[in-house]
Amino acid sequence: MKLEVLHVPDCPNLAPMLDRLAQATDMPVATRVIDNDADAARFDMAGSPTLLVDGVDPFAPPCEAGQCAGTVSCRLYRDETGRIVPAPSVEQFRTAIAAATAAEPDTPAEVLSAWRTRAEPLAQHERTVHQAILRAFAATGHPPTREDLDAAATDTPGRTAAALRALHNTDAIRLAPDGKVAVAYPFSATPTRHRVRIGDPAEGVDVHAMCAIDALGIAPMLDEHTRTESVDAATGQPITVTISGGETLWEPASAVVFVGAEAAGGPSADCCCDYLNFFTDRQTAQRWADAHPHIRGQILDKFAAEALAARLFAHLLAVDPHAATTPGESP
Repeated sequence: MKLEVLHVPDCPNLAPMLDRLAQATDMPVATRVIDNDADAARFDMAGSPTLLVDGVDPFAPPCEAGQCAGTVSCRLYRDETGRIVPAPSVEQFRTAIAAATAAEPDTPAEVLSAWRTRAEPLAQHERTVHQAILRAFAATGHPPTREDLDAAATDTPGRTAAALRALHNTDAIRLAPDGKVAVAYPFSATPTRHRVRIGDPAEGVDVHAMCAIDALGIAPMLDEHTRTESVDAATGQPITVTISGGETLWEPASAVVFVGAEAAGGPSADCCCDYLNFFTDRQTAQRWADAHPHIRGQILDKFAAEALAARLFAHLLAVDPHAATTPGESP
């Protein structure tokens, strides 16, 4: 196995990364200085510093094919608790190296959790725009306009367009070809099979969720009553999940969630959201999985599905969702 760290000259976060790698593994670690964007793209450096394990960045954010150009900008990471740090933790490095040599990959739920964590915005101005988008969906059922975002992001005047592009590139949101917000996980601007009523059952706001896990994540994110109306992806039988005051009611009680993704990768809206669905029971979900062997996935009971949804979304609208450390400073 080859471990190589790409970095710009005098990168302040190089030392923390090398120190933690030394604690995580006895394998030698090579370093390579990258000082221009052309070389960054050539060697797949997604900011400085970047670890490559046999030429692959184990912490790479999702991106679309042909739109993963390298950069010499400073790179920050998140540790297991979501804190912004100058380099992954020792345990994260150990996990990444072990995963590269393991015979079996992580479970789809673990992959999804890591994927969505990497997609969370690091920069304050991006987080401001991201939260404004989520609040607009929750309040109206629709994405905000560019003017709405400019008005909401008072701490980032003139930077809305750049923030939107950055959020799109990390897969926190998806932009339509016309530049409008099409997706802001957990919300979809267009109808899906997962409709969620937020707030009062009679007068609340209706939104559409990208997938079953996203639908379950809306209540903990907003701390609001929700009622999800969906269907069994195989039979079309109605399935509802009501969440109120921390209590949930699944109808039917035997319902489960299948979490899966296509092997090709890409933005989660394209490669996995269609495969995170409710089923009336485990047997029906298993029959669907057996009929779609190209979709790698797992079946979660309601407790595991709710826990995963809360882990992915509950913190997104917090004023300071993660305690940050100063770039270059060890936590």
